[in-house]
Amino acid sequence: MTDHSGSHLTRISAPEGVSPGAHYSHVVLGTGRFVAVSGQCALDENGAVVGEGDARAQARQVFENLRRCLAAAGAGFDDVVKLTYFVTDVAHLPALREAREAVIPADRLPASSAVQVSALFRPELLMEVEAFAVLAE
Repeated sequence: MTDHSGSHLTRISAPEGVSPGAHYSHVVLGTGRFVAVSGQCALDENGAVVGEGDARAQARQVFENLRRCLAAAGAGFDDVVKLTYFVTDVAHLPALREAREAVIPADRLPASSAVQVSALFRPELLMEVEAFAVLAE
């Protein structure tokens, strides 16, 4: 599937000869200004952990932090071309997908990678997500 819906981005979920991505686009290309958002964790504006031990609550906070960071650059989730998920347990991926689906429609899925890590910078954090976006000129 290729998305040419008038956006400055094109999403290709199944390039020829590649198995379709179930929850991501294999390729996202576009023209414009590049935005890189550092990995966001489930910290509130005061640096306190939100949802200790609760993957769903942490995922919601991560995506809220991503939203705020993107907005600071004049971007939104429609502009995201790549998400990278770092999780302390791959069992947290469904919670991240649920939080992502609340803000990114299925026809606008970015390219994605998921990596299980042994730890994040604070032991109570379960996940971190970084984003790359491209803004229209």
